Amino acid sequence: MRILFYSQSPEWNGSARAMAAAARGMSERGHNVTVVCPPESQLEQHLEFGAYEVVSLSTILPAFVTALRLRGVLHDRFIQVIVVSTDREHLIAAVAARLAERAAILRRVRFGDALKLSRGARLALRFAPTGLIFSSEDQQRRAPALKLARFPPAVVPLGVNAQAYDAIRPASRASIGAPGGTRLLVCVYDRTGRSRAASVLRVLALLAPRHPELRLALVGAGSDDEDLRMHAAALRITGAVSFLGERDDYLSVLSVADLGWVVADGDNAVFALLDLLASRVPVLAERGTVAEQYVPDGIAGILLPRGEANDIAAAVALLLGHDDRRAAMGGAGRARVSRDYSEQKMVDAFEAAATTASDRARW
Repeated sequence: MRILFYSQSPEWNGSARAMAAAARGMSERGHNVTVVCPPESQLEQHLEFGAYEVVSLSTILPAFVTALRLRGVLHDRFIQVIVVSTDREHLIAAVAARLAERAAILRRVRFGDALKLSRGARLALRFAPTGLIFSSEDQQRRAPALKLARFPPAVVPLGVNAQAYDAIRPASRASIGAPGGTRLLVCVYDRTGRSRAASVLRVLALLAPRHPELRLALVGAGSDDEDLRMHAAALRITGAVSFLGERDDYLSVLSVADLGWVVADGDNAVFALLDLLASRVPVLAERGTVAEQYVPDGIAGILLPRGEANDIAAAVALLLGHDDRRAAMGGAGRARVSRDYSEQKMVDAFEAAATTASDRARW
């Protein structure tokens, strides 16, 4: 199968990571894979050159010019399936496919996103045969039925290779403000989680007087913003908090955590949860978030009540005081990822969806 992944994202985030994992997995199975993305972007820098072909395509060009250039890629490489994530990507890919007279489209709906198609996306459904990919069965059930979709919707849950985490070199705890003798709580953050991160800081402020050994490391896009620093200063816990920002050794930081707390959202949150579970780190997350699907409460972590800082602090303190319980939770989390959320299962489901889309008889 000849498949092209098209992204206009300049960033390395959960959605880009899902695309890269699917591209690598399909390439390893012998499919001919091309990835088209912005030049000199964070996404391009994270892609594995040699595993598949990477083509740079600027995002500042007018949409029709971009579609013409993408058409050339489709034509020259005899592409059968194009994978996109956004309305704009969908429209450009559909125009390119129509002009090239080849290729169906799979549009992946990012985790947590409600499917609300713009006028451009509705035009795209008419220009090229399209199918939808969801990350969970619940997300698929809540999505409106699309009469113009040419293929049945597919569910492709995100997954990771749990065994690969054993080879990750742990970060130096001293370098992230948690030297020997301290307990480290790592909070995975993105810019959607500012209010939830404020709750984490309030909990730390409550715990600090009785647990002077506790340290918090905030990691992820925006986790070193000045607003968070000012909030920590107002709570007088600046000395116990490290604001790490985005880091290439993000997984190395998670591997030395005693507890992990996820305040990100969408695809970012799903991968953060899977990363922590695969790293054998017990997970803390609020009820009513994506964590409910991935973290069995009391088994691989704790689902916390919203807004009850005192209750949350008591639950965290109890877990910090029981090394054996944390170890058991870590083992249970690793087993759950290996069993239910493996990268192999993700690629299996994606390959099945792409195989359906590549069948010209369905176009």
